[in-house]
Amino acid sequence: MARRASSATNPVWFIVAALIVVVAIAVGWFLKNRFSDPFRTLPQFPASEYLDNGNSLRGNTYKLEGVIDRQLGYEKGTRMFSVIVDGKAIPIIVSSEFNSLDLRKDQHFLFKVDVTEGGVLRAKEVRKE
Repeated sequence: MARRASSATNPVWFIVAALIVVVAIAVGWFLKNRFSDPFRTLPQFPASEYLDNGNSLRGNTYKLEGVIDRQLGYEKGTRMFSVIVDGKAIPIIVSSEFNSLDLRKDQHFLFKVDVTEGGVLRAKEVRKE
């Protein structure tokens, strides 16, 4: 009597397919996190150096990641916030062009900041994290 070929799928192929899917998801997640930062080419804001002498950083542009602590002031659409960076409160001026953003206490934001005259931080771009 002739033997018939087995048509059952080998379970090893299911395991291999599942591993390929898991690796593809992990690579996609890594690439998304790596390249989704619009300010990845900017240096990280040196909070402790700024607090020592903010004027020494004048003229530079940085990426600042922080959590809004509170609003310090408001004048003609321009707002000043206290942002917690590395456990330190840093004042930052956010101009009226960002009034459409809802900046609230305890929200995480990503800022592109310029250090202006006198060591004042001014937001050039703002993104919610």
